Amino acid sequence: MITSTCQRWTEHRESRRPAGETIQASAYEVAPIPSQTARAFVEAHHYSGTFSPASFRFGLHERGALVGVAVYGVAPSMAAHRAVFGNLTLQQGVSLSRLVLLDSVPGNGESWFVARTFARLREAGVVAVESCADPEPRPDAAGVLTHRGHVGTIYQALNAQYVGRTNAASLRLLPDGTCLNNRACGKIARREQGCDYAVAQLVRWGAETLQDDEDALAWLRAWRQRLTRPMRHGGNHRYLWALDKRQRRAVLDGKPALAYPKLDGAS
Repeated sequence: MITSTCQRWTEHRESRRPAGETIQASAYEVAPIPSQTARAFVEAHHYSGTFSPASFRFGLHERGALVGVAVYGVAPSMAAHRAVFGNLTLQQGVSLSRLVLLDSVPGNGESWFVARTFARLREAGVVAVESCADPEPRPDAAGVLTHRGHVGTIYQALNAQYVGRTNAASLRLLPDGTCLNNRACGKIARREQGCDYAVAQLVRWGAETLQDDEDALAWLRAWRQRLTRPMRHGGNHRYLWALDKRQRRAVLDGKPALAYPKLDGAS
């Protein structure tokens, strides 16, 4: 056993389950779910409070009730995709961008759930999967931790290859400890599709509504400065899986195979 507890989320609040618990497989079902269902669940429960573009969405159901969601998507750019997946197509290489289980799910629920989503992805022609674990704690404005950080224990349990950390980055945290990410800021500045959600994040914390004839970049700079605080992030832990054994060398060769990181009490 790598750690004694497993991380859970309900309404953005972190809780822990004993890692030694065993899921009763007959009570659970894994199935694809609609985008709006996945979005509502992730936004209601995940610590980030945000959804991400999704190619595949799976739900974990306990006797019909949705108790977990896994979301797989593509990289934000072809350059980012190539850096991880080489010559694989966007359909062949995907990232596990959101994984959230309610605190009612037993301790080994994540690995059981993710393993079954991998089987579905393999059937759909996916060759490789990336996932990142965020080890950096997130405090709210009062200093209370809303996210303790984790090193990817469940990915280690699923025999992922650990290839190191992503690049360090400068983040801007909202008062509740969630991140106003750079991608969202770019959408506001350029008034791209999806910017309304990012604007609403700032309005929620006191920003004035962005007017149609207003300079969006100036609005963003002013309210981001007032409502967020800086945080230097050292980079996420990155893991890779080759779902197609015949292409294992193509996926993993040339990538470092490093010792798994450890963090006492984190998952």
